[in-house]
Amino acid sequence: MESVGTIWLWVGFNLFVLVLLALDLGIFHRKNRVISIREALWTSLGYIALAMIFGAGIFLFMNQDAGYAFLTGYFIEKSLSVDNIFVFVLIFMHFSVPPQYQYRVLFWGVLGALIMRGSLILAGTAVIEAFHWVIYLFGAFLIFTGIKMLVTVGEEPDLEKNLVASFMRRNFRVTDDFVGHHFFVRQNGLLYITPLSIVLVLAELTDVVFALDSIPAIFAITTDPFIVYTSNVFAILGLRALYFALVGVIHRFHYLKYGLSLVLVLVGAKMLINAYFGQKIIPTEAALLMTALLIGGSMVISILRTRNLPEDQRAAETAKAAAWWVPGTPAKKTNNEKSGQGSTKP
Repeated sequence: MESVGTIWLWVGFNLFVLVLLALDLGIFHRKNRVISIREALWTSLGYIALAMIFGAGIFLFMNQDAGYAFLTGYFIEKSLSVDNIFVFVLIFMHFSVPPQYQYRVLFWGVLGALIMRGSLILAGTAVIEAFHWVIYLFGAFLIFTGIKMLVTVGEEPDLEKNLVASFMRRNFRVTDDFVGHHFFVRQNGLLYITPLSIVLVLAELTDVVFALDSIPAIFAITTDPFIVYTSNVFAILGLRALYFALVGVIHRFHYLKYGLSLVLVLVGAKMLINAYFGQKIIPTEAALLMTALLIGGSMVISILRTRNLPEDQRAAETAKAAAWWVPGTPAKKTNNEKSGQGSTKP
């Protein structure tokens, strides 16, 4: 296994992350407000700059292989995090979450994602170290998931029948409407959860399920837990800013989902081929280049195909672009299926 770095690297990096989060919610976003696209773009660029500076540090203080592994892992994780954004748009639209409360949901969602992904990375590293054949399972899983995502692009999930939301409404007292930015409130001496709690749980669940794709994807690049963890963290930290930067133009990125699906197939194939031959038949630099071409190409196609989109069609295209698989949610039935002429996929 590659070097995991010293305990001080782990402690120092996590302290740095905690300071960023404290500044974020405690100072810069203490009040509920709508995040402008301009602010979101600058914040997103700031997080990307921090990741690049950190990557330069890895090149300088560790080695070139670790530096390329970090950059490739970061760009793959950053690309795959767009999966989450499509789902967040869908969930926020369905529950009619006011824009000024969305940032708080995403903040706590990101905090939970950091903890859960850190646990999954440490567990995955231990499993791969003890049982090398698991690499083949990860690779096959990535290819299967990428193909499944390709064939289900555009299927609209029926959030009214989401298993988690239905369970929470059956087993908890839920307020009829949002109560400010609160997740829990007391009414008539009884504790209630608000719809914002349901939104947060769905966002967390979505990240956990998508992490089962993205974490094996970076294990195809490196098994050094420090590189895997730090590249994941930098991608997640910039997720909120990226969401607010893209949400207003999400209707122009429908074809990006095809690129994301193909990236999973690519890294899964890389994992299998390199594991089978016991050496880097497909180098990290090649994976980085192919990822950039797939994501960049799908973005260019999306922008070109929607460049003359009329204003009155944007809402419909936004809903279409946001249509993505939400964990625990069946696909919405078409009119033919409702009349008994077809069946939905589970």
